[in-house]
Amino acid sequence: MTQSDATSSNPDSVKSIAILGGGSFGTAIANIVAGNGHDTRQWMRDPERAAACMANRENAYYLPGVELHPGLQVTSDLEKAVAGCQIVFVAIPSKSFREVVRRAAPILAPGTILISLTKGIEHDCFHLMSDILREETEGMRVGVLSGPNFAKEIVAGHYTATVIASEHSDLCETIQKVLHSETFRVYSSNDVFGVELAGALKNIYAIVTGMAVALGRGQNTTSLLITRALAEMMRFAEAMGADPMTFIGLAGVGDLILTCSSDLSRNYRVGYLVGKGKKLEDAVAEIGQVAEGVNTVRLIKAKADELNVYMPLVSAIHAILFEGTAIPTVIRELMSGAQTFDVAYSAKP
Repeated sequence: MTQSDATSSNPDSVKSIAILGGGSFGTAIANIVAGNGHDTRQWMRDPERAAACMANRENAYYLPGVELHPGLQVTSDLEKAVAGCQIVFVAIPSKSFREVVRRAAPILAPGTILISLTKGIEHDCFHLMSDILREETEGMRVGVLSGPNFAKEIVAGHYTATVIASEHSDLCETIQKVLHSETFRVYSSNDVFGVELAGALKNIYAIVTGMAVALGRGQNTTSLLITRALAEMMRFAEAMGADPMTFIGLAGVGDLILTCSSDLSRNYRVGYLVGKGKKLEDAVAEIGQVAEGVNTVRLIKAKADELNVYMPLVSAIHAILFEGTAIPTVIRELMSGAQTFDVAYSAKP
């Protein structure tokens, strides 16, 4: 019996669920939820795009050629999307996240489960998306979903895993049931901050690996960058109060490897174009979608300086993107910098 069959045969398990955001990942999650037999509504800001998705049963801009599940309803009416829902997934870029949550808040019923799907940090301060969910609502239960999850591969049926993190174990169990399918597996964590921080940080390092590939560097270089990126992420996590061990899981090293080794990553593509000589603003415009890592570099660099956390890769990326430093100069400085201990954490006393 499939998940959808099981849900259909037990009407009490059917939930009303909204997905806010019309991008690729929000659409992929919406398709999974609808496929599992739930009352599923996806909200898009653009009325014309929402109408086109409903009429053509396809999100042609973000996931061309992918058929939307017949049970998925798409609307630009926020109240229609959210009213009466037990679960709301928020897949809005970080720069607009707070505004949309603030608009939705008066419509939400007390106790609604709110799940962030956004891997980023608010652009003008150091607030993660779960912080915004708590600040803009009252009486809700909050979680974050993060992992090595390219939307195109999810909808193509490739085997995929992700992490749901919340301080509420029953919330995690609910989301595991709502999203589980034959090809999509959901693990749980109680380290909300660590899982969310990992999802935001990895975007930075995808930029630098994209640059390295553009410069013709080989797999040795990519391996070097990914490994040292993980070390930086864990140092930063510890300084911020998150559990550094979270970063050896799916939301940390899993997502880091995926994002740093594929041109499906928007951040990787931005880095690649910059490595080929394009200006940052031109590279971002060419991608045509939000690359969260560009903003995250600024925020992490400032916070690392404040906390005195050693993050040479972050400093290097910041120098290239925002300080006008030539890439060869940055590379020379990285390779001649202080040689530190390889592994900072050990299971041995």
